[in-house]
Amino acid sequence: MLRRSLILCGLLFCAVAGFAQNVPRPGPKDLCPVCGMLVSKYPNWVAVVTWKDGHAHFFDGAKDMFKFLHDLPKFAPGHRKEDIGGIYVTDFYNLERIDARQAWFVTGSDVLGPMGHEFVPLATRADADDFLKDHKGRAIFAFGGVTPPVVERVDTGKP
Repeated sequence: MLRRSLILCGLLFCAVAGFAQNVPRPGPKDLCPVCGMLVSKYPNWVAVVTWKDGHAHFFDGAKDMFKFLHDLPKFAPGHRKEDIGGIYVTDFYNLERIDARQAWFVTGSDVLGPMGHEFVPLATRADADDFLKDHKGRAIFAFGGVTPPVVERVDTGKP
């Protein structure tokens, strides 16, 4: 029984690790559809929206990813939220891609992203709490709590 549990845990770990590795990486010419920056120049901040048809949009940070998701008609005409396959951000501490819908985002910290004030993505609430304390953050948000007004406040430096 214990051996079977260990095997199952190992398979589950491999599946999760493989899942994170299958997230596409931006190429040298991929531009953020929101701000136009070359995304590959900022690997520690990359965010990705993948679509069920296999293509992806890359962002130079979570802030532009949220702007994109909140206004698909403007930034991705013809795309629908129902067609999204996955949403990923780069965890601040381990620099691995994580599911943005499970991540925690700290705002108002002394850490700036490529476009200034940024949502700093973290894999766990405990990491977000530690980051908030260590970097003078002001607020922590779950994915669903990041609304257009919150994005606007972060964008203007008023988290």
